[in-house]
Amino acid sequence: MDEQRIITDRTVSLLEQMDGLFDGFFGWLKGQYDSESGGFFYARSSRSMNQLPDIESSSQALNILERVGLLEGWDATKKEQAIRFFQNKQDPASGYFYEENPDMRGDDVMVGRALSYSVASLRKLGGAPLYPLPSQTNSMPDYMDSPDSYEAWLNAMPLTNSWRGCDRLCNSAPYIGQLPEAAQEEYLKRAFAFFARIQDPETGLWGEGSGYVRISGSFKLETFYSRFRMPMPRGEALYRSILRILREETARDMCYIRNPVNLLGYLRPQIPPEEFEEIVEITVRNMGRLLQADGGFSRELGHSPKATNVAQVKEGEYYPDMPKAVPIGLGLAEGDMNAGTQVLLIRSICYELAGFVPPELDTSAWK
Repeated sequence: MDEQRIITDRTVSLLEQMDGLFDGFFGWLKGQYDSESGGFFYARSSRSMNQLPDIESSSQALNILERVGLLEGWDATKKEQAIRFFQNKQDPASGYFYEENPDMRGDDVMVGRALSYSVASLRKLGGAPLYPLPSQTNSMPDYMDSPDSYEAWLNAMPLTNSWRGCDRLCNSAPYIGQLPEAAQEEYLKRAFAFFARIQDPETGLWGEGSGYVRISGSFKLETFYSRFRMPMPRGEALYRSILRILREETARDMCYIRNPVNLLGYLRPQIPPEEFEEIVEITVRNMGRLLQADGGFSRELGHSPKATNVAQVKEGEYYPDMPKAVPIGLGLAEGDMNAGTQVLLIRSICYELAGFVPPELDTSAWK
């Protein structure tokens, strides 16, 4: 991509407007830190729920600090406390990382994400799990028993809601990643053949649902492709679908803003200057609609969802056998960490696609 040719003066102005949305963000972030546990709360209301900070929000906060260059200089004592926070979440018998709420264990996606988030967070903090991981304790999901059982699991996955279904599909990636490299090959061969077979050749999207639901499912599969460094098929069709959906549908979830941008960052299509300007304009406008009075951003329009583990399937939508909700907030009009980690990633990718190094944000409120 010739990055110098996709930038207009209007695009530069829009990127500056995007930066202005972060004026109160780092003060909000500081307010999420829990000095007693070493973790970070999901939202302000989470403090009143009589439970510890959750794994995902704590990991996402560390990702934010790392992205803006604050993690390296973070107080060593606080880093040690954060290491203990994640270590204390690990189950000695299975090697998984669990929340206090027992319903979390019934959500395969939440369990898989907690494993990935915890291992990655411990690594970036300079720590390590206290106990062997599931691949070493024979605690992997049953579908990982063999390539044949894995393929059968893939074929049986409902995609009536692309976002949820593809999230479950890509949740197999961390388990494949724990296998010896030689053993990974056959699993990946089956996965990529399956993904190619079920992709819509006209739109480049996967699964069923609204446009944004299908974009979000396709984004989930992008995380699988990117993890194993494989190009996504039908990139041009995907780009055209992204542009059409951005123009036609309402983004009522921060994921609907982040996921198309993330896909563009991976696909790197040839984007005409006027279309890139339009994409950034829509993105900035949508981000502004989710900015809350506390300086943070909410995951959904008007409020932060109580339980992010079931927030993919919206009112009026359906997916079979949904897990029980695992509440981590009160669902108020407030910023939440799930949205917070996404807005910085959106900003980073937009600047990257523009060919610019993003200017430093004012993070003084964090210190």
